[in-house]
Amino acid sequence: MTGRVRLTLALAALALGAAGLAHASERPIGRDHPAVRFIEGLPSYAPDERVSGSISLWGHGSFKRDFMGGLVKAWIAEFRRHQPDVTFDYRMYGTASAIGALYTGAGDIAILGEEISPAAKRAFERARGYPPTGFEIATGSVDANFYDYAHMIFVHKDNPLRGLSLGQLEAIFGVDGRRGREPVRTWSQLGLTGDWADKAIQPYGWKTDVDFALFFRERVLEGSHRWNPAIVELVHGKHADGRQYDHGQRIIDALARNRHGIAISNVRYAVPDVRALPLAWDDDGPYVHATPATLIAQSYPLTRVIPAYVDLPPGAPLEPAQREFLRFLLSREGQRALVEHSGYLPLGPAVRARELARLR
Repeated sequence: MTGRVRLTLALAALALGAAGLAHASERPIGRDHPAVRFIEGLPSYAPDERVSGSISLWGHGSFKRDFMGGLVKAWIAEFRRHQPDVTFDYRMYGTASAIGALYTGAGDIAILGEEISPAAKRAFERARGYPPTGFEIATGSVDANFYDYAHMIFVHKDNPLRGLSLGQLEAIFGVDGRRGREPVRTWSQLGLTGDWADKAIQPYGWKTDVDFALFFRERVLEGSHRWNPAIVELVHGKHADGRQYDHGQRIIDALARNRHGIAISNVRYAVPDVRALPLAWDDDGPYVHATPATLIAQSYPLTRVIPAYVDLPPGAPLEPAQREFLRFLLSREGQRALVEHSGYLPLGPAVRARELARLR
């Protein structure tokens, strides 16, 4: 994944650029969202061949709250209109179960709720002797819970900083300098002057050994386990009345009390005393905010992607029914179901074309 894909459809950019999801929304996008209009321009599913057999799906979901059930059922119902000889079994028990089901043979396709973890990939390779094969099938949300919302970088509203590149982020939150920079620990190192110049940067973030931080570690710190030792790690807590105090909200609230802080969180938790920074892949820009358009285009550096994995031995062809189902997921019908029955966003045209080419 290059992360530099640009939307090539002017209509998509126009329709999606100003669109946003309701903060803290956990509802599906719905038929009236501009992403649905974008999807109507995609090609319909056209089977390469008539296939038969059974497919066992494992992955993202929950016993307690079946937020993936509607999407999976919609996918299956529409796919079987075109391929009636394929039957399905699905067990959306959670991302943690998906790769294990794949390498033990219990599952045929593992649909993750986030990027594959290094530990899960290693476990598959130990069991099978080769890595799992993944295909991108969806884009994470801007701010919808359970649907892989984008990581965002916040500073206090008084902070004059205009934006950050991934290299600068690594220098602030990391230690090893894998992007070729010395550690950044004061605001003067980012060009701030006056009262800001000699002030230490106080980073806030998720607990560094949880899945939320894992994505940031891989994307920004380039796999380094060594974080800035000054980081304040915040976890879920409880309000006085017993309600959960979400870690993302605790991070933002801590930043709101500290003019010299910087935080990893999401706009669903934003308060008036903080603001999100635009980010860039490198110092040359462009610097962009997380919006539906920049996530779909993957021009926003901390975009999340949703993969589906299969067990494909080196040199072996993909089982026909699995191939056709994955092709269907990338079609107009598959992507339409995605946005109507979940908080996910569709893939941009260039990424979609690349993944379809890999399935040929």
